[in-house]
Amino acid sequence: MVTTSSVLGSTSAVLVSLFILRKVFPWIYQNLIGPKVFGCRINLKKTGEWALITGATDGIGKAYAQALARKGLNVILVSRTLSKLQDVAKEIETEFKVRTMVIAADFTGGAEIYEQIKSQIENLEIGVLVNNVGMSYANPEYLLELPDYEKLIQNMLSCNILSVTRMCQMVMPGMVKRHAGVVINISSLSAVIPAPLLTVYSASKAYMDKFSEDLASENAKHNIVVQSVLPGPVATNMSKIRKSTWMACSPRVFVASAISTLGHTRQTTGYLPHALLELTINMIRFVSPRLMEKITLNTMQNIRARAMKKSSARPTATVGETTELSSPSASS
Repeated sequence: MVTTSSVLGSTSAVLVSLFILRKVFPWIYQNLIGPKVFGCRINLKKTGEWALITGATDGIGKAYAQALARKGLNVILVSRTLSKLQDVAKEIETEFKVRTMVIAADFTGGAEIYEQIKSQIENLEIGVLVNNVGMSYANPEYLLELPDYEKLIQNMLSCNILSVTRMCQMVMPGMVKRHAGVVINISSLSAVIPAPLLTVYSASKAYMDKFSEDLASENAKHNIVVQSVLPGPVATNMSKIRKSTWMACSPRVFVASAISTLGHTRQTTGYLPHALLELTINMIRFVSPRLMEKITLNTMQNIRARAMKKSSARPTATVGETTELSSPSASS
């Protein structure tokens, strides 16, 4: 005899199984099978002659520039410091035998910088755009204790939110016209996990992630791929991680892994250990949101305390490539 409780039990088991399959299989494909077995599914060189990378003189931005040059694309390097841009351009030209262009631009500036950039790229066929420039605090800090907070917040929002929006508006019309293109927006794992003491930064990166999701939907009909990349810790100058490890890999290792996810997923941490880190955090949050919040808060408070001991100066902010989860500073 079939009872109500047995029917409900069977239905619940089926629903739970379907939920697990819906979550587990895509995760395995997007983080393991797709990138490791098939690699990048997009012929990047066919999207256009040039790639444009912001925050391109160091860390993740420089690694993207090198990786795209390795694939045969000419590269446009956009960052704040002209001397660093020229050094990176010379290095890329020598190693990969491609053309380069450098544009010095401070993304905390006003509308004039976008007019300057536009005037130099308007006749170029840009197939890949990497929005990597970003700004955060030098160290984790409470919102109410941010130094020079009015200027800091204005600069951060200009650099993290306005830059990605304006660069997409500037470059993507050419992609629509050619019916081909790739936009890679470098967000942060802090955008999707608890990130106290990084409130403005993590919120600005959450904007970038949501912006990427909906921009991808709008432009799928134009054969344009828009991907949000959410890195965890990477060993860069700005992250203050001196030595690369399995979790905090080098920029080259991270970018090689992240590029292999193109064509497989619109949102990615870019690197399997970072995907596992996100999965672990989400599992703890599922069991106890308060526990995960407390762990994160204690971690950030400890980082802040250590940083304040090393220097009597108040935290400052710098601009350059985007910061990762464990590196709330940036470099030019």
